[in-house]
Amino acid sequence: MEFGFDAKTEDYRKRLQSFMDEHVYPAEPSLSSHTGWEPPPVLAELQARAKSEGLWNLFLPGEHGAGLTNLQYAPLAEITGRSPSLAPAALNCAAPDTGNMEVLAEFGSPEQQREWLEPLLRGEIRSAFAMTEPGVASSDATNIGTRIARDGDEYVINGHKFYISGAMNPNCKIFIVMGKTDPSAERHVQQSMILVPRDTPGLTVKRGMRVFGYTDGDHGGHAEVLFEDVRVPASNLIGTEGSGFAISQARLGPGRIHHCMRLIGMGERALELMCTRALSRTPFGRPLAEQGVVQDWIAESRVRLEQARLLVLKAAWLMDTVGNKGAHTEIQAIKITVPSTVEWIIDKAIQTYGAAGVSQDTPLAALWTAARTLRLADGPDEVHKRSLARRELNRWRDR
Repeated sequence: MEFGFDAKTEDYRKRLQSFMDEHVYPAEPSLSSHTGWEPPPVLAELQARAKSEGLWNLFLPGEHGAGLTNLQYAPLAEITGRSPSLAPAALNCAAPDTGNMEVLAEFGSPEQQREWLEPLLRGEIRSAFAMTEPGVASSDATNIGTRIARDGDEYVINGHKFYISGAMNPNCKIFIVMGKTDPSAERHVQQSMILVPRDTPGLTVKRGMRVFGYTDGDHGGHAEVLFEDVRVPASNLIGTEGSGFAISQARLGPGRIHHCMRLIGMGERALELMCTRALSRTPFGRPLAEQGVVQDWIAESRVRLEQARLLVLKAAWLMDTVGNKGAHTEIQAIKITVPSTVEWIIDKAIQTYGAAGVSQDTPLAALWTAARTLRLADGPDEVHKRSLARRELNRWRDR
């Protein structure tokens, strides 16, 4: 593994950093007055500029995206993580659309790609991914209770979902829904994924779900959704019956590393704010920067960020060289350590700011909320630790 960036990555990094400095950071103050579920008005302007500058769909390899590897995309995602409420969406690199586009690009039929993938790639519509349910432990995807039943040339969907990312965005036009097509089949082939247009009769967005009191509208919001005798054509099934669990794992692997890449940028932003605050504030007769406890926070933050970044880059490199399955241990490892690491750093930055750290005057409160939430999203820490421990133990069982 090479530690230096190649020429293509370096070119994208320079252009993206200029885009952030010239357009994204100056737009951040407008977010403090933005409420509700709609995306901030400035986002459309940022998207048009990003598209014109060739900073578009960077996350997606192959013919549909920029053709970057995971290792090339990692430092770019880190840069966007410094302003997670604006930058990822400005580049059409925001969840859940990224994962949904990956699913459609890899598993969608030509008709599904034409109808839904292409407008998503152009940024004309948004999407939602409906897996999590309030009535079951959704950290185990085999628990899903939503039923997808075949009825002639249609599927009928009944279920109750919540915290469905992207669903509150008024431009969300399509849901990828996970449910069971055959509850009697083997455990990991009971589930399927199906496309449900938002305006389908029986699909009800019941309410928006807040995250630590935030609407999280910058990210498309989250919703509680009911599916009551929702009928869609059989051609809306993604892949084959019983392939839903495998598709979900293929989707969540890249999604987890994207989250961790952006988290590194969030941590860097918090450390930067911590240092500037420590140098500018003088309680008890001397700058905060001279207080031993604050110096300890700053040193620990730098060490932890470097460790986390190296592990994320290793995971990205393995995904490129041996595939997602071969990188499974490292993907789980970063999902365990990076959110909690960055949460710790942001917490110390908040402490350095005092009351201002939890106000709307800095991005720290929103950054902390995002980091803390990512200890649950795409699987809670404890589930990943359990799985990783089992894998380690299995290496030694036969010995």
